Amino acid sequence: MENLNNTKIPTPKDDENLIDLFQSFYELVKILRKECPWDKEQTNESIAQLTIEEAYEVVDAIYKKDDDDFAGELGDVLLHILMHSIIAEERGAFDLRTVIKKIHSKMIRRHPHVFGEIEVINQEEVLQNWETIKKQEKNGTGSTLDGVPNNLPALLRAERIQHKASRIGFDWNQKEDMWEKVEEEFAELKDEIENGDKQKIKEEFGDFLFSLVNAARYEDIIPEEALQLTNMKFTRRFQHIEKRAKEINKELREMSLEEMDAFWNEAKEKGM
Repeated sequence: MENLNNTKIPTPKDDENLIDLFQSFYELVKILRKECPWDKEQTNESIAQLTIEEAYEVVDAIYKKDDDDFAGELGDVLLHILMHSIIAEERGAFDLRTVIKKIHSKMIRRHPHVFGEIEVINQEEVLQNWETIKKQEKNGTGSTLDGVPNNLPALLRAERIQHKASRIGFDWNQKEDMWEKVEEEFAELKDEIENGDKQKIKEEFGDFLFSLVNAARYEDIIPEEALQLTNMKFTRRFQHIEKRAKEINKELREMSLEEMDAFWNEAKEKGM
């Protein structure tokens, strides 16, 4: 298949094997890089934020349980992996082979319980070994927390920091102790609110959130997921209020809180 510029377009076949299919897509991305006015001007830096957006769209599709959208969004992430690799190759940094070789060797190295002689009895030991091996790769230097990116969303970063600290034993012995810490941080927050010092209120609010994130780990809850589900629930119920307001020809700002709350409860009763 060719276009108006006589460029041969790599076209996958329905029964094409995975390797040939990947090669076809790789060639397609290389063509885009050479011939598309937008694609050929991009750098690793210029599409960095777009890569983050694509990753979040994958997560959104997972939460929505939309497998068709999920597959499509994973394809967008794959496109970014190839684009970043091709751009890096053009500037002489590395190529896609290097990317694959690195992750291939890392997975073997980080899974001695699968590819070596190490025995583990649960996933916690797997994670502990992972951190130990990771530190050995850096010749024992650096911090246990170095692997947590600074630009992660704060809620997710707090969770990752606490997970990593717990793997080397910096943790509460019982979850009851952790919940006592949550109550302690909440009491300190209320004290500072009464005192009225804005800076200290902010600090104590952060401490309270951090303790809640830590407590979630003891209950096997992913804080980011829990809050995202609540965001989605709030959105559904608020949109129901908007819909009902439109049905009675009222603007939301014209309605009382009691009226809006009644529609909120209506949505809640419907399981929204």
